[in-house]
Amino acid sequence: MELLTSLAALGGFVIGLIVMLAIRRQTEQAEEPEPVDDALPPGVASVLAVLPSSAVVLDREDRVLRASSAARAFGLVRGDALMAAELLALARKVRRDGEIRESEIEVAGRKFGQETTTFAVRVAPLGSHGQVLVLAEDQTERRRVEAVRRDFVANVSHELKTPVGALSLLAETIQDAADDPEAVTRFAGRMQHEAARLNYLVQDLITLSRIQGADEVPAPGPVPVDEAVHEAIDRCNTKAASKDITLVAGGTEGLNIWGDEELLVTALRNLIDNAVAYSPEHTRVVVSARPAGDSVEVSVSDQGIGIPDGALERIFERFFRVDTARSRATGGTGLGLAIVKHVAVAHGGEVTVWSKEGSGSTFTLRLPAFGGKAIAVPRTTTPLEAST
Repeated sequence: MELLTSLAALGGFVIGLIVMLAIRRQTEQAEEPEPVDDALPPGVASVLAVLPSSAVVLDREDRVLRASSAARAFGLVRGDALMAAELLALARKVRRDGEIRESEIEVAGRKFGQETTTFAVRVAPLGSHGQVLVLAEDQTERRRVEAVRRDFVANVSHELKTPVGALSLLAETIQDAADDPEAVTRFAGRMQHEAARLNYLVQDLITLSRIQGADEVPAPGPVPVDEAVHEAIDRCNTKAASKDITLVAGGTEGLNIWGDEELLVTALRNLIDNAVAYSPEHTRVVVSARPAGDSVEVSVSDQGIGIPDGALERIFERFFRVDTARSRATGGTGLGLAIVKHVAVAHGGEVTVWSKEGSGSTFTLRLPAFGGKAIAVPRTTTPLEAST
């Protein structure tokens, strides 16, 4: 009995000691300050690693905890510092009131020749320890495309307005000159010219839209290069004659490509029109074809003003103009060379350009030969005089 009593007393003492230690531990934990955890919330690091846009996580002291490779590549982050002052200001506001903020900022460009880079940014609180998430999406290309579209609408509106206005005026003039057959004939000829100009513009728009839609060549087959060259020259004769420019067909005859004849004629017409527009009077434009292994090369060379080196890389962009004022004076829409490029791509070929200011330009279409091999039959260069 005494042994049981002693064991019971010992057990009570141990239990009491455990309770006292537990109470003391709880008291000490309550008095200790909560540790600061700068670790990212679960899953955030994995998400940031696969984001294509610039992403940055800042701690409560504005130090960079994590930054995507894009953020560093654009120069938004260096070391553990966020370099854009506007982003820092936004991050501090978000940390202060917990509200998500969106904005658009510009920073110095990182690429050669690029003045600024435009970002659409979104800043949001992350976790409960003062961390902030910054997302920045590069909008520079979108801005450029929007500018190109605005220019295109302005250019096309101008080009459409000119022939439509001329047709309206000429129609009124013919009405007033109904009793003068000579005047009616002259003005009717002018109306045909303006109608043709309008038709070419609409056709170019339709062609560009169709090719850019990634449509394949509708019914590919053997296309005689000679026939396409002569057809393109014939369509450009009137414009060339007005400047006393001689159109010349040369090179090798009997070549065939695999593709669509109308698209090839359209591409060549645009190249010849472009050459005539930017050449001085009393010069000549040469269109020549030659075999090149499993391809056929068709070149259009002029003696015009040439293209500046800085514009050569962009010359085939949609709606790009080297000289806007001159392009409008010559009636160009900025679509011609873009059409040529897309025709070449649709045929599985390419177009290249050589040019020197003051010495003229040469555009070369390289297209797949019919049958996989270009068969050459020599011929003598023959000038095709532009009819007056």
